Amino acid sequence: MSRGVFVSDCEGPISKNDNAYELVVEFIPCGESFFGNVSRYDDVLADVFNRPGYTAGSTLRLILPFLKAFDVSDQQMENFSAGTISLIADTKVMLKRVGLVADSFIVSTSYGQYIRALCESVGFLFKNTYCTLVSLDSIVITTVERDLLRLLAREISQMSCITIPLGAKCLDDFSLKDQMLIKRLDEIFWSELPKLSVGKFFDTVVTIGGEQKAASILEIVGRLGVSFESVMYVGDSITDVEALQLVRERGGLAVSFNGNGYAVKSADVAVMSGSNLVLAVLADVFFRFGREEVFRLAELWSRDVLGSVGVDLGLLCEVFESNIEPKVQIVTSENIGKIVAESSEFRKRVRGVAIGRLG
Repeated sequence: MSRGVFVSDCEGPISKNDNAYELVVEFIPCGESFFGNVSRYDDVLADVFNRPGYTAGSTLRLILPFLKAFDVSDQQMENFSAGTISLIADTKVMLKRVGLVADSFIVSTSYGQYIRALCESVGFLFKNTYCTLVSLDSIVITTVERDLLRLLAREISQMSCITIPLGAKCLDDFSLKDQMLIKRLDEIFWSELPKLSVGKFFDTVVTIGGEQKAASILEIVGRLGVSFESVMYVGDSITDVEALQLVRERGGLAVSFNGNGYAVKSADVAVMSGSNLVLAVLADVFFRFGREEVFRLAELWSRDVLGSVGVDLGLLCEVFESNIEPKVQIVTSENIGKIVAESSEFRKRVRGVAIGRLG
């Protein structure tokens, strides 16, 4: 194949961070429960209700008024992000190796402050990224608004986490208690906050998640004039579903890397690894020989099979040197349940339970 296009989400395949979660825990009291409740509400709107115009990953938009209320500035976001970057093992080597065979891009829901700091850390071109651009400094709030927002933050943090019933499609499918919580969160985010100065965040900030990630890939493909058969996309969460499905359906290679159920169900191949050198191997094989050869390798995944197609021996040793051998599996209707369970657990081991369980 000719030179390809490698597109990856950031948090998960490249870094262990969930920057938005970490910002909230750092700056908002009871931030872990606050973020968890907002994130679960985001899952309800995006995955259960499929609310028109609502995109998975909009948690990053919903939490902005509260970061503002606790006096977080753009500079604080950037400084905090730069100081907390935690990379998946061998990230720099992987990006360097992939760069030899493909044009590389990062498409991430993450805030621009975090992505810029990460690019500086790994030597990646910021111009080759798509991310959520925001400025907390651009909006001024009154003392009254700040106090109100802080009260609402406390209320949200004290809520119980919504339980999403299997197969739920509408509000009536939830317990009465959770129906009340969803209605209250609807009031807060779509009735009360839009009346405040911080409501401008909802009007002006575009989160790069869900449909926006897929649109970014379409833009990249159109700009470079390549076919989807030469595109590899790597994701790990609900915000990657549309991108993974787009690439898979158009003949590219859709890869879940330590993904949760949302990502695994939308991928061709599921990877479970503490090092992303595996991605360098898959990219090398895909861009040289095509998707079917990647599938063959996944079916017979081993050091010997990789060696038989000319994967660099030094790279092979690095990939298989850990005590926990990386797993690469084709996702099928027969094994999807097993892979989802395994990948979700492995995800928690690599990124920690608090981050790993988020959508």
